[in-house]
Amino acid sequence: MQLPPLPLSSHAKPVDVFQAAAVLEKELTQIIKGEVRFDRGSRALYATDGSNYRQIPIGMVVPRDDADVIAAVAACRKYGAPVLARGAGTSLAGQCCNVAVVLDFTKYMNQILELNTGSRFARVQPGVVLDSLRNGSELHQLTFAPDPSTHNRCTIGGMIGNNSCGTHSLLGGKTVDNVEELRILLYDGTQMTVRATSETELAEVIAQGGRRGEIYSRLRAIQENYAELIRARFPQIPRRVSGYNLDELLPERGFHVARALVGTEGTCAIVLEAKLKLIPSPQHRALVGLGYGDAFFAADHVPEILQFHPIGLEGFEGSMVDGLQRKGAPNLDLLPEGRGILLVEFGADDPNEARHRAMQLIDRLKHVSEAPSARLYSLSEARKVWQIREAGPRAAAFAPGAAAEWEGWDDAAVAPEKLGRYLRDIRRLMNEYDYRGAFYGHFGHGCVHMRVSFDLESQNGIRKYSEFIERAADLVVSYGGSLSGEHGDGQSRAALLPKMFGAELIRAFGEFKAAWDPDNKLNPHKVVDAYLPTENLRLGADYRPLEPETHFKFPDDNGSFAKASLRCIGLGACRKRDGGAMCPSYMVTLEEQHSTRGRAHMLFEMLQGEVVRSGWEDEHVKEALELCLSCKACKSECPANVDIATYKSEFLSHYYEKKRRPLNAYAFGLVARWARIGSRIPGIANFFSRAPGSRHLLQKLLGLAPQRQLPRLATMSFGRWVRRNRP
Repeated sequence: MQLPPLPLSSHAKPVDVFQAAAVLEKELTQIIKGEVRFDRGSRALYATDGSNYRQIPIGMVVPRDDADVIAAVAACRKYGAPVLARGAGTSLAGQCCNVAVVLDFTKYMNQILELNTGSRFARVQPGVVLDSLRNGSELHQLTFAPDPSTHNRCTIGGMIGNNSCGTHSLLGGKTVDNVEELRILLYDGTQMTVRATSETELAEVIAQGGRRGEIYSRLRAIQENYAELIRARFPQIPRRVSGYNLDELLPERGFHVARALVGTEGTCAIVLEAKLKLIPSPQHRALVGLGYGDAFFAADHVPEILQFHPIGLEGFEGSMVDGLQRKGAPNLDLLPEGRGILLVEFGADDPNEARHRAMQLIDRLKHVSEAPSARLYSLSEARKVWQIREAGPRAAAFAPGAAAEWEGWDDAAVAPEKLGRYLRDIRRLMNEYDYRGAFYGHFGHGCVHMRVSFDLESQNGIRKYSEFIERAADLVVSYGGSLSGEHGDGQSRAALLPKMFGAELIRAFGEFKAAWDPDNKLNPHKVVDAYLPTENLRLGADYRPLEPETHFKFPDDNGSFAKASLRCIGLGACRKRDGGAMCPSYMVTLEEQHSTRGRAHMLFEMLQGEVVRSGWEDEHVKEALELCLSCKACKSECPANVDIATYKSEFLSHYYEKKRRPLNAYAFGLVARWARIGSRIPGIANFFSRAPGSRHLLQKLLGLAPQRQLPRLATMSFGRWVRRNRP
């Protein structure tokens, strides 16, 4: 029997499909105060996120303010261009890539507009980084509860789009539980503020008519027509993130339109401003590490641990630790003995109370059968252990000799009391398909992540992956769970939603989307009318990158520069600004092209030859690498150990094979020679390096900042000094 062809990968689709791109770019350039970029380099940078997917955008706009966003959307509407609002681009299900005009809010629209400690709320722009809000709130012993592992670079707008959660959802729930109000822009230009709506307010809005009245009328119809189905089919578990939040339209939820829009992944509205709930932040923490025989047994014990009311309960498998050991990762000796690890955190305003709860748990677990090993951490130890949990899963996936592991079935959630049984069943299914992958995630809320050894580069491998996720979805639904417990549906899971919700609720999702975006121009074909999970793959059966001869051997990547460029998995740790050394150029410019991720993506695109087409001579690639300091911070701080300094050296060696290097390359590359000559005539050399006219000329010729001064040469060389002062 002949199998049907696979959906087209990203490589099989044309790059330039929007015919009005040039005229749209020209108009945007005239009306936008921010930046407009439709060049191939910028499009390459935003072609993918942290997922398995890749779609070449039409172009990009970096708006400075609300007026820029409104003007940009109006221009896109005029020419029929889809629009994609994007945060930090760390999404794992393909939400952040599309054939659309991308709006990047992170560079300018990143301000906290109000922090009201009395009423415990904050008003923020969509580009605010989560840790900026949390750090400001902590000064008043408050916090915004959701805290995904990307907390030092993910944005509030992205979290709202994704309905993000994180380690401490036990403390404060998902993003949807912490949004009070949204000021939004629709594709048709309508602006409105949405929030919880009383019956009286709802009737008034509908009676007023207009676009807002029309939308609210259609939302009320969804509530009336589907209320019983929503109550029956929406899983009653802590981590139901899949689908649209139609349950927020129910009367018992206050017809909360803002919360209904949380998790819509940019498919319904563009967020201009958000009012967020702040909650008291426990000022003292105590962390306990528990080691069980395996992850299944650890998961079985989650319900009894929850009785002690922790604010965080994370888990991971020992195989993840094995991968970190092969990489020589630090601080692994802090983990308790065992093949299934739980991290249990308690919080209180009294340090003695937090520690007392931790000790109560440890004492209780001493008396259970097959008691786990236990360890209570100091504050400094706890910070190191949390770093292992946050970066470890993806770092372990790139351990020497390990097969590549990918997202794709990374985010299902079940009721916590069913977690152990679910993990055993999903492991049996993985074994049946000969897949490898370690479990980790938010065990306290039954949400499990994993990166799996899918083969996404052959037809048989992709068909096998497709069959596996179909069966995995059936398994989750049989447990009354959610296909996504945190990462969203995007393209990875959206086509599987009928299994979870049924045909009628899928129709309701379509009606909800149509109420806001009837022309289907906001992030189209994500969540509703979705692409198949095997379409638009970043790799695919036709993935055939260039494999050029290189000077470096890339031994950890099987001698392949192409495989080295695949190391970047879009995690975005290089976009942090709160510590560490990676990536200094991004910290200054806030430009994706000057991040480790942006540079790695640009090199990946260079090797495809589809968007970036000039190979080793491409100016877009050179520009992205220009500000790299070759400090190698990425080599050590990036969880995947992306080594941009080496990649830059490789690229430039080929780039200059047919070109003359700039003057400053000779000046600094041969500095030992010039210093030796200068040491013979130090007075003359110092005069010309300090005299205003000659100094300015040298700075201009060598591309030096005017604030810099060339170092003064000693009047006597070190060798002469030694000879003169020899005893």
